[in-house]
This record gives sequence, C-alpha cells and structure tokens, in this order.
Amino acid sequence: MNAQTQTPEGTPSSSDAAARTIPATPDADEVAGAPRSSRFDFRGRPELWLVPLVFVVVVLAWEYGTKILDVKEYVLPPPSTILEALRDQLSSDMFWTHFWVTTQEAMIGFAIGASAAMVLGTAISQIGLVEKTLMPYIVAFQTVPKVALAPLFVVWFGFGLTSKIVMAAVISFFPMLINVIEGIRSADADRIQMLKVFGAGRWQIFRKVQMPSAMPFIFAGIDIGIVFAILGAVVGEFIGAQEGLGYLLLQTNYNFDIPGMFAVLVVLSLMGLFAHAVVRIIQRRVTFWAEANRVIGA
Repeated sequence: MNAQTQTPEGTPSSSDAAARTIPATPDADEVAGAPRSSRFDFRGRPELWLVPLVFVVVVLAWEYGTKILDVKEYVLPPPSTILEALRDQLSSDMFWTHFWVTTQEAMIGFAIGASAAMVLGTAISQIGLVEKTLMPYIVAFQTVPKVALAPLFVVWFGFGLTSKIVMAAVISFFPMLINVIEGIRSADADRIQMLKVFGAGRWQIFRKVQMPSAMPFIFAGIDIGIVFAILGAVVGEFIGAQEGLGYLLLQTNYNFDIPGMFAVLVVLSLMGLFAHAVVRIIQRRVTFWAEANRVIGA
C-alpha cells in the first residue's frame, strides 16, 4: 500500500507536497562542520597561500637586503642572526622563567579584565541608570594614558606580579567592555518583542536572545583584550620588574644585544598569534551558528 495519501486524481496531497518542499534544518554538528570541507580551499581562500608568501618575501628581502646594503648588525640584524639568538634563548632555562612570568601576568590580568568587562557591560546594557552613572567615569579613565599609570601601580602594588597583573587587566578591560555593551544591544528588537508577548521575563530574554546575539561581539573583544593583556604585562615590566620578557628586553637593550632584542620581540609576537588562534578556535566552536562575516578571522 502506498504510504502517501493520494487525491482522487492520483496526485500526492498538499500536505505531503509541502513537506517535501521544506528543506531539512541542519543540526549543530552539521553547521559546525560545514566549513571544514573548504578549510583548505586555496581558490576560495587565497589568504592561505598569500600569508606565507608575504612572510617568505619579507624575510628574504630583509636577509639579502641587509647584506647587499652592508647594514650593521647593531642597526638591523638579518633574520638568520635573529634566529640564532632565538635558538640560544630558547635553550636557556632563564628565558623560560621570564616567559612563564609574563604569561602568568598576562593571563591572570586578562581573566580579571574579561570578568569585570562582562559583569559591568551586562549591567550597563541592562540598567539605564548604571550606564548614565558610570559611563562618564569609564570614558574619562580610558583617556588616561595607561603607560602613565604604570609607575603608580608599581608604587601601590610593588615590583612583583601584582602590579603587572593590574596593568594587564586595566589595558585589556575597555575594549572588551565596549564589545559586551554593543553586542547585547545588537539583539533583534523584533525577537525581544515577540518573547515579551509570550510572557518571557528579562532573564529569559537575556539568555535566549541578547546573549547569543552578543557572542560574536564578545569574542571580538576577547581577541583584542588578550593581546592587550600581553602588552600591558610587558609595559608593566618596563617600568619596574626583576623577571619577565619585558625585563629581558630591557636587559638585551642595555647590553646592546640587538639580535637578542629582536628574538624577544619574535617571542612576544608568537604569543599574540597563539592567543588569537586559540580565541578563533573557541569562537568557531561556540558560535557555530553565526554568520561568517561576524566571526573574527573567518
């Protein structure tokens, strides 16, 4: 017996026809895994070969340009010399001590800054009185050069990790705060109104609509904030420290070890790139439903 319901003329019923015309909605796993097939599509994503190509061209031009122009190593060392200095530093236990100190300062400071930005940004976006009361002070504080605050933090919190953690938290706080506020406010007003019609409370609207809409913005702020946290830790070490990559950078400068300075700068750049890559991976897993143009680095 035919499973479909037939009309007197022998054609499928309208309900069956409508069911066949409605495409199946992909589940989360399918949506999350959709870009994987084109991840290494060199035609559709030319940046996959342009990025390494630009790197190779710049390094070769730098290497042979310094030799052809006879540039002194204490002015601009070639990449081969920097690579040797980097290899020497990586083989030193003292370097890894400095690396771990800066990593601790940046990550703890970032965690504090991100937590404060989430709490305060949510409060400002949800409560108008909080915004009107606190935003003028937050904006005024942001206009103060953070480098000018570093000596004060050293005086208040000492030469240890605490002053650098505070510096990292302060520098990374503001961009994350703004992204949290704007992300929550970007929620679709029609969806919010529909939930209100069905009797949804403020917490349900926040959880079902506002927070999912804010996630791409929040991750964009996190991507900026985590790099700023590394910058803040290094700036704090410049002012007063006995350990850390910023301190090591100053030591190589005092010793006129220019290749060593560049080697430390390379390590700091790699730290930023690694942090950015981790944020990208987490964002693609968490906000798999977001449009590609709203995902950082997509």
